[in-house]
Amino acid sequence: MTHIEKIRLLKLLYQYRAMGFEYFQEYRPLALLQQAMPSSTLEELKKSVAQCHLCGLAKSRKNVIFGAGNLKANVMFIGDNPGVSEDETGMLFSGKSGELLAKMIENVLLIPKEEVYVTHILKCKTPDNRVPTPEEVACCKPYIMQQIQMIRPKIIVALGSTSFHHLTGEYDTPINTIRGTVLNFGEAKLIPTFHPNFLLRNPSAKKEVYADMLKVRSML
Repeated sequence: MTHIEKIRLLKLLYQYRAMGFEYFQEYRPLALLQQAMPSSTLEELKKSVAQCHLCGLAKSRKNVIFGAGNLKANVMFIGDNPGVSEDETGMLFSGKSGELLAKMIENVLLIPKEEVYVTHILKCKTPDNRVPTPEEVACCKPYIMQQIQMIRPKIIVALGSTSFHHLTGEYDTPINTIRGTVLNFGEAKLIPTFHPNFLLRNPSAKKEVYADMLKVRSML
């Protein structure tokens, strides 16, 4: 068991103790512990996330950014972590990055933005919008995996390095070398591409994301 897994297990056991559990009859691997009490609906999962205090980000957040969109979406976009404006307003992908994402969906995929599901791999903002730590993502990952299982998208678009790396475990693969590649991800296909914030800083990369979105459209 890795150091991160030990931390996750310890925090999970604290959570179970807070729920009233006093002991487990036998030790089970972490993956089984995470699935011991899964939420049966997205609404239940949303409530669980709102009450989550598994990492220190819960202390500074103003809003939990859970996800929004079509609950039967064929396409699911997964970003990295909420920004300051999202934390302030409680609105997912607010601001210029959200406007750009909406244009990508409606002008390239040719579907209304309401027809997709959008979320982040992390549900709370990080201080100064820094890259989340592996421990922080580890605490949130069971939530995003349950969201994927409940939405059951045909295609998952991983927006940015953080989303791609932590969803796939391919930490040594730069996103610029893998973007646009169709990967197997359970029952879905996963396509990594650049994050809208990256495009705002590097407009020349828009043509690459355009090509990636055309690939997504061809698979619908």
